[in-house]
Amino acid sequence: MQDFIHHDRLVLVPGEPGYEEELAGFQTGFAQRPDVVFAARSTDDVAAAVAYAAGEGLPVGVQATGHGLPGASAGGVLITTKRMDGVTVDAGARTVRVQAGVRWGQVVAAAEPYGLAPLNGSAPSVGAVAYTLGGGLGILAREFGYAADHVRSLDVVTADGLLRHVTPDSEDAELFWGLLGGGANLGVVTELEIGLVPVARLYGGSLAFDGREVDPAAALRAYERWTATVPDGLTSSFAAVPYPDIPALPPHLRGRYVISVRVAYTGSGADGERLVAPLRGIGPVLADSLREMPYAESHTIHSDPDFPHAYYGDSAVLSGLDAGAAGELLALTGPDAPSMYVVQINHLGGALAGERPNAVPHREGRFLVRVLGGVDDPARERLHRALAAVEPWTIGRALNFAYGAGDRTAEGLYDAGTRKRLAGLKSVYDPANLFRGNRGNHWNRENSDVADSSVSSRA
Repeated sequence: MQDFIHHDRLVLVPGEPGYEEELAGFQTGFAQRPDVVFAARSTDDVAAAVAYAAGEGLPVGVQATGHGLPGASAGGVLITTKRMDGVTVDAGARTVRVQAGVRWGQVVAAAEPYGLAPLNGSAPSVGAVAYTLGGGLGILAREFGYAADHVRSLDVVTADGLLRHVTPDSEDAELFWGLLGGGANLGVVTELEIGLVPVARLYGGSLAFDGREVDPAAALRAYERWTATVPDGLTSSFAAVPYPDIPALPPHLRGRYVISVRVAYTGSGADGERLVAPLRGIGPVLADSLREMPYAESHTIHSDPDFPHAYYGDSAVLSGLDAGAAGELLALTGPDAPSMYVVQINHLGGALAGERPNAVPHREGRFLVRVLGGVDDPARERLHRALAAVEPWTIGRALNFAYGAGDRTAEGLYDAGTRKRLAGLKSVYDPANLFRGNRGNHWNRENSDVADSSVSSRA
């Protein structure tokens, strides 16, 4: 440990000043209590932390913003990357290089002067790298696909302490494939280069309805029918949120069960209005924020909370949306539930459906159901009961939306072929399962006998 301090690296252990502050992130519901925290400021710091963990036989976790913690954890090494926040746009190549701690809001701001946009998600405070390694389902996903589909290269520190620059054509091309969709389970990505899209403005926003005046299940049926009529260039989601009656909320939301449809469309405003017109027939509109806007304002479409809080969540990728089952899910998570739940149903398809040179699974899915709730055991149990309602149509889960659901391990995160290929990569690049402190990790040594020879011949 003294060697790291001698080299001016910020290393913290329990009880030291700054330890608690370093662990603080967006998710407050799960305690992270590592033996050692390495507050990385550079790739060299990351490599040193990995070497230390390997030498001590300690598991490694990575945290940038703390949005997607796998659950509570104790012991091991945690590498925090929030100080690695460099962003470099190449407008001519339509690419951006982002370091491990960069948030999407920074990338949107850096790309905007060039009339370009990243394939970010709905919240500007989410870390760009972790989001992309988990696939990256963004607000323009049906038009452009997953963020992972646009990655050009990654710099990654693997379990042997080496920094590798990986591309689809490099010696480590198979590692490139696995990192994109496999999360932080094969190494610590310190920087990535990703493509930008020529989008400066869009038509978007939300239509909201009072769920006590409009039947939520009927509204969802209308939404499902509507999704079958829209072009690939329109990305949307359906949300159901029972808001508490508290002064901190705007008056029009207090105590209401709000049903809303969120829309993002890069076509003209006139065409956007024409496309969303059928949605207005769902019922009396509570709030309407649909408009043409600069891309820099796209975060207002969802208006995700920007303050740290506690939550537990999971997801289901569906082959179809059965009206009865979806109605049961909404009933279990609605205003009569003993605690608050947030349901979001994303329309998939379009550019998300095509095969790409990465490990992002379940591309045949038509919808993604995401449910957020409280962190206590009764709230978790009811959340999983709600998702069980759509189990007959469930083909898997999404890594990026398993918030704290480490108790379910990697069940359903990957299809059998992808899981086998990832296990092969694990046996080569991390045979001791050093990176077992991250979401979705399941490639332990007992699973590594499925490694295919094309991978195991490389190191």
